[in-house]
Amino acid sequence: MRIGVEVGGTFTDLVAIGVDGVQVLKVPSTPSHPDEGAFNALTASGIPLGDVIDLAHGSTVATNAVLERKGFKTAFITTQGFRDILSLQRHGRSNIYDLAYQKPEPVVERHDSLEVAERVLANGEILTRLDPEAVKQSLIPALTKGGYQAVAICLLNAYVNPAHEHLLRQLLADALPDLHVTVSSDITREFREYERASTTALSAYVQPVMDRYVSRFIQRLEASEFMGRFSVMQSNGGKLPAEAMRANAISALLSGPAAGVMGAARQVARSGYSNLITLDMGGTSTDVCVVVDGKPQLTNEFSIDGLPVRIPVLDINTVGAGGGSIIWIDEGGMLRVGPKSAGAVPGPACYGKGGEQPTVTDAHVIRRAILPETFLGGRMPIDSERASASLQPIADHFGMTLEEAADSAIQLSNANIVRAIQVISTERGHDPRDNVLVPYGGAGPLHAAQVASDLGIRTIVVPPNSGVISAYGLLASDFIQFESLTRRGVLGDESAEVIRHVFQDMSERAIARARDMSLDGEFILSFVVYMRFVGQAFEVPVELVTTDLDSLTPARLRELFGLMHQKLFFFGAEDDKPIEYVSFRLGLTAPLEKVPQLSESEAHFTEPRTIELFDQGRWREAKLISRAAMEVDQVFAGPALLEDATSTLLVPTGWDAHRDSHDNTILTRSDDHA
Repeated sequence: MRIGVEVGGTFTDLVAIGVDGVQVLKVPSTPSHPDEGAFNALTASGIPLGDVIDLAHGSTVATNAVLERKGFKTAFITTQGFRDILSLQRHGRSNIYDLAYQKPEPVVERHDSLEVAERVLANGEILTRLDPEAVKQSLIPALTKGGYQAVAICLLNAYVNPAHEHLLRQLLADALPDLHVTVSSDITREFREYERASTTALSAYVQPVMDRYVSRFIQRLEASEFMGRFSVMQSNGGKLPAEAMRANAISALLSGPAAGVMGAARQVARSGYSNLITLDMGGTSTDVCVVVDGKPQLTNEFSIDGLPVRIPVLDINTVGAGGGSIIWIDEGGMLRVGPKSAGAVPGPACYGKGGEQPTVTDAHVIRRAILPETFLGGRMPIDSERASASLQPIADHFGMTLEEAADSAIQLSNANIVRAIQVISTERGHDPRDNVLVPYGGAGPLHAAQVASDLGIRTIVVPPNSGVISAYGLLASDFIQFESLTRRGVLGDESAEVIRHVFQDMSERAIARARDMSLDGEFILSFVVYMRFVGQAFEVPVELVTTDLDSLTPARLRELFGLMHQKLFFFGAEDDKPIEYVSFRLGLTAPLEKVPQLSESEAHFTEPRTIELFDQGRWREAKLISRAAMEVDQVFAGPALLEDATSTLLVPTGWDAHRDSHDNTILTRSDDHA
């Protein structure tokens, strides 16, 4: 038996796959104690943990620690003269018209930023050596007096030569063995001092949180006679053994959305789709990502709470548009949806748990797109009257009927999602019309058709049990780790040989780390060079085929760079300006021996029913159908609601739906069949 458990902001999802088929489960999350929600799901499943050979877990623990500032007291140690780097940050402003704009607050305060006398030059040469005695006499007493539980070490130019960071770590380990020490050269060996410092500080800040969380989880598993493999999801789309996450806490940020992307990509690939845009709409937010040729796109330009994180993560854009997003009127009298959410507690008004403000879920209940008798397979009660009462003041304000107000709120929510998709598609050189839309999460399938129409997408592929795809993605993801390195040079006759040497060094280091994590089998390596025209301040990622490195030439490098630059900025392919390579990223994948297959759960009703649905501005007669009861290739024309145990799929007028042999439901525009 293999189990994936993903803790979200509103629900905790479980997927179990074994010889007897697929079992799915959703239980309310416990935001104050995420592991309680995970074990509640495991208990509710009724599966003995002693029978489980593989348990994969995704959690918001690291993310919440940053957003809620609930990490441990952390000290930041840097080169003398640079203690203010976390406060100075960059000169850019995220909101240039905000007269009261304030820079993001770092997780380490200025009085917790300490200095050591040392200096490494940009070429790696040591100008001033670190004095161990000075460290013992001044720094260690200061750390002891401060009562710190974690330390972030980020010395100037340590990405080139980390000798002083390693020495300082050893000195602290000898003197303060209980201190969690994080060094920048283990997290990211890339230039740009502020980004490297911010990433290291964040990693150190959440390291004790993740360490204790993982330890507590392992203890409870062992007490339940679990003897299988326990792994934790990362934000780069891969897993790591749980023990390895103790030293890689920063990679756990936003791991839930990453698991969803991987699960969606793996499941719809069975139906032959490899170019997709994923749409994960849960209770508090919506996450979207572009997948090209079956590979989710990666980025190094990621931030959390305004603070940059310089590690490879899936290029996911998040907006505050979830099922629990609150519908409200701003000071100008305009309708707004989100980003504030009702969350798991008190939740939407229709949940009857004390929530009084209207949410997107309440709007769907009013439109009858969510039915009390079938919500989550009928296991969770829904109060339609509470939903109507919560939205009535907004309908009265605009002189609308309840249904019109609900429809307007949903259209506004869809507009926010469309804009989020444009950011990671059109603005990255990808035409949304070249992709299929893959919605999942509890609310994603309800919004998919309108979002697709607005983007010009004509095919939607909905995975089975789409409300728990993130939990399935935990089981379907490979084991992945990344290495990064900055080494600058102008493209010339010797460049190809330099790049081959860099690849060799990085691959040997990555393979050694993988073996230390007890990963085995054949590894798959990927290699990306970040290049730019000399004088530019930003780089373009150029992926190289590792098997072609032996025949790589400077001319081929220039050609590949020109093609990528042209794709992103519409110039550069014919330019003969000097080019430089700046940084490198190597990915190591330990693929699963077999990807578990997801399928629909048992139908909770078998015969189609006729219902009333508010669709495209008026009440219409529609069909209510169980997805599991649909025959393969049987076509249903909209309007219709297709239900499963975890979500509802809305098929509006103008769309057709059918189930394929892999249990994916395919939606296409009706006029495509005319």
